[in-house]
Amino acid sequence: MQSSDTGAGDTADASIEPAHSESAAGHSHKALFPLTIGAIGVVFGDIGTSPLYAFREALGQAASDGLDREEILGVMSLMLWALILIVTVKYVIFLMRADNEGEGGVLALLALARRAPAGSGTPAKSSGAAQAGGMVLALGAIGAALFYGDAVITPALSVLSAVEGLRTLPGIGPGFSQEHILQISLVILIALFAIQSRGTAAVSKLFGPVCIVWFFAIGAIGLIHIADAPRIIAAFLPWHAVSFVAGHGVLGLFVLGAVFLTVTGAEALTADMGHFGKLPIRLAWLVLVFPALALNYLGQGAFAIKVLDDAGRMGKPFANLDWFFLMIPDGIRLPMVLLATAATIIASQAVITGAFSLTQQAIQLGLLPRMKIKQTSEGHSGQIYIGAVNWFVLLGVIALVLGFRTSSAMAAAYGIAVTGTMVITCCLAFAVMRRRWGWGLPATLSVIVPFLAIDLLFFGANILRVVEGGWVPLTIAAGLLIVIWTWMRGRRITSALEDEGAIPLADMARALAKRPPVRVEGVAVYLTARSELTPHALLHNIKHNHVLHRHNYIVSVRTLQKPHCDPEDRLRIERIDDNFSRIDLRYGFMETPEVQSDLIAGGSFIAGAGAASYFIGRNNYAFSATSGMPIWQDVLFITLHRNAADPTNYFNIPPNRVIELGTQYTI
Repeated sequence: MQSSDTGAGDTADASIEPAHSESAAGHSHKALFPLTIGAIGVVFGDIGTSPLYAFREALGQAASDGLDREEILGVMSLMLWALILIVTVKYVIFLMRADNEGEGGVLALLALARRAPAGSGTPAKSSGAAQAGGMVLALGAIGAALFYGDAVITPALSVLSAVEGLRTLPGIGPGFSQEHILQISLVILIALFAIQSRGTAAVSKLFGPVCIVWFFAIGAIGLIHIADAPRIIAAFLPWHAVSFVAGHGVLGLFVLGAVFLTVTGAEALTADMGHFGKLPIRLAWLVLVFPALALNYLGQGAFAIKVLDDAGRMGKPFANLDWFFLMIPDGIRLPMVLLATAATIIASQAVITGAFSLTQQAIQLGLLPRMKIKQTSEGHSGQIYIGAVNWFVLLGVIALVLGFRTSSAMAAAYGIAVTGTMVITCCLAFAVMRRRWGWGLPATLSVIVPFLAIDLLFFGANILRVVEGGWVPLTIAAGLLIVIWTWMRGRRITSALEDEGAIPLADMARALAKRPPVRVEGVAVYLTARSELTPHALLHNIKHNHVLHRHNYIVSVRTLQKPHCDPEDRLRIERIDDNFSRIDLRYGFMETPEVQSDLIAGGSFIAGAGAASYFIGRNNYAFSATSGMPIWQDVLFITLHRNAADPTNYFNIPPNRVIELGTQYTI
């Protein structure tokens, strides 16, 4: 069994253990309607605000060497078919099937891919299986790191693009300078991040209704403008997209990179499956979101053709404009700017919440050190706040807004993180199809290769824009990947050091039964990563205090490769002798450990858990220049370890009943 750290020293480093019971999360028909409304607000906020800038940026790339009606049609066809192939076919129809007991997202897919193959009782032990497992873990780590790059860019780009609509207001628009736009955007963004610690349960009830109004509004405005150039409907014919890319060489790839802005946010369809379920998300997409987006994009394309024709008749050059806002009638443009700002705030909120959720999963799966996690809702365990993540993302957002200054400049940085995540998702889906679903290689390749080819095409197109700003998410992702790699590597080294010379618990129990130390009344709970070995804290307690409690429980906290643990499987207890019992507490990777509560819930099996003393191993580490990792990595790991959240708070143990004992190791 491989260990995945959620602690420091030998304290409850949550072991990742495959779980073999699966349950599909279902929703009653009564709940379908409210869940669908909720999905419209949370799941589709990001992709739903793409019309603010996606067509403008794609057309801007296409117009670099002149433009005609057929090229506008080609760009529009690329955008529509990106929505059809990537969102509808790949995510809605296919990838939403690859759920981990109802949960989705890159780390849920990672956990599913690492679970034992269907029908087997234990993970495969061969070296080939181990190498494959390591590769899957690396893919998941890269995907998680890329997500944070997306999480920083989405709020900055979406809010800035909405506020820029103020400059299109008739009469007062010219009075808004770029400095005013930046100041308003920063005030909105800082306020958004500042309220995160208070929770968003109250305002989140408005997300769905506001986004429903948004989608109806943008769909209606687009529908009206289709009449400007009805031929735009021909964009649904795929050969317009193919001929555009084939006939424009490198320029076509640059346009593809901008076209990808149309589908940013598609990964939220799987990431939020656990909150809303498959059916509500699919209904929301097929019934409202996709039709509204398609109508709006078609309207922007028809409007652009009309402007192109008018410019040609007047002998003026064609200029790329802010198509979304300019096609809105003057009388309702201000309300639409305000509605767009509200929609982008909702989109940003969804990404921030996603960053919190992903971080919690990463901690539970051992990719990151413990962080302080605050529950912001008594009724919903998934509503959490992680201060370190919140302020890290805010600093990144502020830096992007001040550095790029306009949404057009920032748009070049957007696609790389998302396309990279989509490539990773395809690779993990391959592992799931082979290991979990038992598909043969030909069948798996026949499904994955077309999706992967599309993702790689878009990834390659976005790579061309690295110098324009694409380096930003890559830099963020690289930094996070170094942190993840260092933490995992450091934990492997320290776990090996802590296990050197470790005494099996059964042997220790027999030795103490023959030569018992002084006994004291009460209950001692020793938290450890491996309950089959004697915890270091127990050895230190006997060595320094020369006493042994009347009841001793050796407790390990294990993280399963599934999102939630069934209540009946939460606690497993094994009696060693009259002095010792071994307990495994099991949690899903989306759950927060509640050690004392769950021990008390163990009832008569666990005597006196409510009044127990909790012994925690809190080891310290010093770096060595001659062994282990390079010095810079040692320093980084030690810094991460020292700043990890207090295990007392993380495991929800009463702080006045905790005793910390530890050892110093050189790594």
